[in-house]
Amino acid sequence: MTRLGTRTGAAAGPKTVAKVLVTALATVPVLAVSATAAGAQTAPGAPAVDEKTGPVSFANIASVRLGGDPQHGGALITETQRSPLTPGQSRLGTDRVAVPKDDSERKTFGGNYEIDLGKYARPAESPYPAGVASRDHQVVATLEGTNVPSASAETNYALRDNTRGGAKPVDNTVLVLEGARTAVDCAAPGKVSGSTSLARLWVRGEDDQLRQAAMPGGGNSLRLANLRMGAPGEVPGASAKTTRSDVVVSRVTAFDQLVKQDGWRSGDVTAQAGWRLQITTHAHDDNDTQLQDVQTTIVLGGASCSIPKNFTPNAAGGTGTGATTQQPSVPTEVPAGYLGAAAAPSDDLRVPLGVGLLGGGLVFGSLAIVFGRRRSARSRGE
Repeated sequence: MTRLGTRTGAAAGPKTVAKVLVTALATVPVLAVSATAAGAQTAPGAPAVDEKTGPVSFANIASVRLGGDPQHGGALITETQRSPLTPGQSRLGTDRVAVPKDDSERKTFGGNYEIDLGKYARPAESPYPAGVASRDHQVVATLEGTNVPSASAETNYALRDNTRGGAKPVDNTVLVLEGARTAVDCAAPGKVSGSTSLARLWVRGEDDQLRQAAMPGGGNSLRLANLRMGAPGEVPGASAKTTRSDVVVSRVTAFDQLVKQDGWRSGDVTAQAGWRLQITTHAHDDNDTQLQDVQTTIVLGGASCSIPKNFTPNAAGGTGTGATTQQPSVPTEVPAGYLGAAAAPSDDLRVPLGVGLLGGGLVFGSLAIVFGRRRSARSRGE
């Protein structure tokens, strides 16, 4: 199996062709520590790092921005792991197997796309091509015993457009990143790194067949044109027969390219990594008349680490590196949040702010954010 990998380099993306405007802005709540963290095991006697300026890392499985304007577009952001304040690890729970995971997220995302990233119980449910195994994700943010922050995210990703109407989930799959891994490490001010690697890339091309494609190395991006793929949400008057999308697959090379909550911070020295999908959908009607272009950005496996400019790692204290099981589990998490479509149901910990999100005739709904966390059983609503 060929493995494709690179250090972060220059990214490329399509020109923004549609702007999404929001009548008011809201911020996702700053860092929230889960209730279980208070009783979690940490390294004995280890002093805590400064929460606002000390070494820190973040890891996220998948997040989406709707619209081409990063300052004003809507976003759906999954749970983000933050490294603890004393040596330990924070891991994403395996109940997150897809984006969206429930009706609230589905309405926010637009209702058409699904990003699969977890394990499937039955082969018939798999969105992956033959030979790509179902697997649990591994998403972790770590503060090592030396106070060095690191983070990584690894899984198989499948992007589906369910408006294709395929008989099986894999029939709706447009893109697969198999064995995708992102990692960051901030060992010292002059020694920080962000990396991405990929076992195989699968694309459903213009001939509508799902086949392997080569991902360029270095800082180069892969441009895919004229894919039979619609927008994430409904575009009034658009036809699935004539609507097509262009996709650019690239690597995250700047902190601002991550789709993140306000609680996700940088520092004096920061490294970042992630896989970035920039989708431009050309919506056409039944007569093949262009209606509008819709811009969607998806970041898979977003991660970053940051340290102060005067950071000096502690001497190794026997707790090992972030990759070992000796690091205690300290579930510290920035809650999931969204800026986008529907207000949450009354039984969810979501607070509607009543702000409309409009984009050139494309309506995704009202603005809401998550103030709390809610774990739920795996549910797809299919």
